[in-house]
Amino acid sequence: MHKIDRIVLFITVIILLFSLATLYSSCHVKGEFLRSDIFFRQVIWILAGLFIMWVFSNIDYHKLWDFAWPLYALALFVLFFVLIFGRSILGAQRWLELGGFNFQPSEFGKLVLIIVLSRYFSKKSFDELAVVKKQSSALKGFVIPLIITGGLTILVLAQPDLGTAIIYLLIFLIMVFFIGVRFRYILISISLFLLLSPFIWMSLRDYQKDRLLVFLNPNRDPLGAGYTIIQSKIAVGSGRLVGKGWFSGTQNQLNFLPERHTDFIYSTIGEEWGFLGSIILIILFYILIKRILRLAGLVHDPFAKNLCLCIASLIFIQFFINIAMTAGFMPVVGLPLPFISYGGSSLVSLFLLIGIVLNISKRY
Repeated sequence: MHKIDRIVLFITVIILLFSLATLYSSCHVKGEFLRSDIFFRQVIWILAGLFIMWVFSNIDYHKLWDFAWPLYALALFVLFFVLIFGRSILGAQRWLELGGFNFQPSEFGKLVLIIVLSRYFSKKSFDELAVVKKQSSALKGFVIPLIITGGLTILVLAQPDLGTAIIYLLIFLIMVFFIGVRFRYILISISLFLLLSPFIWMSLRDYQKDRLLVFLNPNRDPLGAGYTIIQSKIAVGSGRLVGKGWFSGTQNQLNFLPERHTDFIYSTIGEEWGFLGSIILIILFYILIKRILRLAGLVHDPFAKNLCLCIASLIFIQFFINIAMTAGFMPVVGLPLPFISYGGSSLVSLFLLIGIVLNISKRY
């Protein structure tokens, strides 16, 4: 038995401190701490998340194998339940209220999908399904796991939550790529998606269509759908090399930038800490992801390897999309910046996943 990976733990804590400093600033308006409830709620979520991380770092990750399918059934039930009884905010029905806190079941779905796909593509699945390079069957190696992913994805799309649905599909595609399923199956699925894109477009809500259109031309609706992304790019660009300083960002402090404590918190980082601060943040995430991938390369258990690959992929995807979104390089899809953005469901889920990584690291 080895000790936990202290570098993963240390980097996670440093990112959290970075998060609290940025969130504290974004909760101020004209120098006044007007959103103190948001900040202190996040502190509570962080403490709860650290406890959950500690718990799962001490629970044998092999037990997740036995609970994979019951958790999948529970995720389907909860995602269906939220469509009927969930709380609607800004036209999206994604939340369940639990004791004064909002819980987002789609974040739980990410965790479950990682566990289920990791089990499906584990060594046992290799032996039973022949899912290896040049031997994988289209049905067992690609279609069945796609159906597993699709069950969760369809329910999330119905909320609607396009960003999380994209995350589910990307986790699936990255997983089958790592496993060695024939590349032509991935190309076929992408081609099918492109063929279905007109129907997907027609199924989108008006605000989702507006987000995609203003990505192509933010000035199309500068005071409406394009306002947030315009203000975000102004904030990021105005930070220049070293930033304007803590509490000195005009777009942040003067309340020009909406949602700067959630999906657009990177805009506050770019404005106050500048290019250097952004690079430091990128380096921290690079070390964290690389460390998890290193662990994936060391382990001999395929289930553990798949868990590490999926967890690293999830962190990278959300980090990349959020930064690209706030900088105007991708459409706004409503994804939080991992460990940084305000939000308990996402934060606790990530802590749980890091706890799993720490538990795996004890054994190798």
